This record gives sequence, structure tokens and C-alpha cells, in this order.
Amino acid sequence: MTQLFDKRLRAEQFRLRLRQAMTRTDTSQSALARAIGVDRSTISQLLKDEGARLPNAQVVGECAAALRVSADWLLSLSDRPESAAEIMANSLTLTEAPRALVDEQIFAWHKEAAGYKIRHVPAALPDMLKTHEMLEWEYSPHLGRTTRQAIGASQDRLSWMRAAQSDYEIALPLYEIESFAAAEGYYSGLPASIRRDQIDRFLDLYESFFPRLRIFLFDARRVWSAPVTVFGPLLAVLYVGRNYLAFRDSVRVQAFVEHFDWLVREATVTDREWPEHLRRLRGRIR
Repeated sequence: MTQLFDKRLRAEQFRLRLRQAMTRTDTSQSALARAIGVDRSTISQLLKDEGARLPNAQVVGECAAALRVSADWLLSLSDRPESAAEIMANSLTLTEAPRALVDEQIFAWHKEAAGYKIRHVPAALPDMLKTHEMLEWEYSPHLGRTTRQAIGASQDRLSWMRAAQSDYEIALPLYEIESFAAAEGYYSGLPASIRRDQIDRFLDLYESFFPRLRIFLFDARRVWSAPVTVFGPLLAVLYVGRNYLAFRDSVRVQAFVEHFDWLVREATVTDREWPEHLRRLRGRIR
């Protein structure tokens, strides 16, 4: 009796999902019948039959293909209507990454993850926390007159961060902040006044946001990371220069979470030590 009941439920669910797929694709019974090579009466029977019998595998497969859903979904073996190929395609996307702060895609991802913890390994220092002067020095050479727009976008993101319920954890390589303070490498030629003001900005914002904002420094001679952001359980985005690689499948997102948590465990400067480390670096700027 239980087995019959299970079959009846599965058959009922098949009819429901078949009807949903036809409605979503605006497919009539006649059109579906033509697409899979059967009489219209066969489709009518599939939709109205109140028994426990399911159609054969060929009919299920052809209905799924015609309606652009998966056969597993029609048979209640999956909760996702996409085909396996579509699921794979949607789990990894390649998005252009402009060299600018006006990046609506990144902002959209932040909004999507509102309320979740966001883990971030930036390519340099985090843009949201930079002073206007720092942004102008860094972006004016290639943004020109649009630098003001970029600075406005950075302010918008910081304002959103203040209002959002997300926690932020940022992991930076130790050499990044030390090269900045010493005006070496990428930061060569950066005036001392901008460096001092930027450190003061970091300290002010950190005091304001902590513990919702926590920053860690790791020694890149021992552990290393490419620039990556993990938006809660929803999405992990790897920055590769001209593009973002965005992963949405839970297994890969969790792998990036574990990678970030490893950086935190191995941190040379912890979140509570970060302010004092900044003050020591500031004291060396002449």
C-alpha cells in the first residue's frame, strides 16, 4: 500500500511539474505533442491521468528536452529545473573586471550577500577604506576625469557597508601594508602625507566598524592567496586581472571559505593586533 502511495505521489508531482514547465514556456498541448512526436491526446492523458503510472523514460526525456528542463526535475529527483549542462554553465561564469572603482558587478554581488559574512583578499589595499587623496593618486593616471566618479562610487559602497548587516573579514599579505607605509614597489612615489592620512583613515574606520570589520595580515612567505572574495554561502569570486571567475556551486564556495579561514588561522598579525601594527608603521613615516 505504501509503495502504491509513493508511486501515486510521484505521478501527481510529474503532472504538476509538466504543467508548470508548459506554462513557463507558453507551450500548448498541441505544440508539445508536435515537438515530441505524439498525439495531442497523449499529452492530455499525461496531464489528467489520476493513476499511479508514470510515462516511459523516452516520453519523459523528450518532454524535458522540449520544455528545456531536466528529466530529473520532472520526476522529482531534483529540485532544480535546469539541465545538467545549464547547472554546470551557471556554476562558473567569467565576468569582465574593469580597472576602476565604478564596478557595478562587484557592488551587485555585495548587495546579493547582504546579511552574510563577506571574506575578502583584495588585490591591493581595500578600496572602500581609502582616502580621496589615495584614490586620486592611484586611479588618476588611467581614469583621468572620471576619478571623481570613482571616488563617489567608493563613498557609496562605504555608506552601504555602514547600513548593511554583513560582517567583513579582510586578509592582506603583510608585505602589502609595509610596502605602502615605506612607499616601495607599487607605492613608490606616494607622498608621506598621503600615507599618514591613509593610516589614520584605516584606524578611524576600524574603530568605528570593529568587530563587524576585522582585518588580518598573513606572511606571504608562508601562506599565499590570489585576490578572492567569498560572499557568504552564495558565491566565491576569483580576481584574475581582466576578469572575475565567479563560482556558485556550494562545494567550490566552501573550498574558498576554508582557504580564507586558513589564512586567518595562519595570520601573523591578528584582527586585534592590526591597529597597533598600523601605529608602528605610521611612526616610521618621515
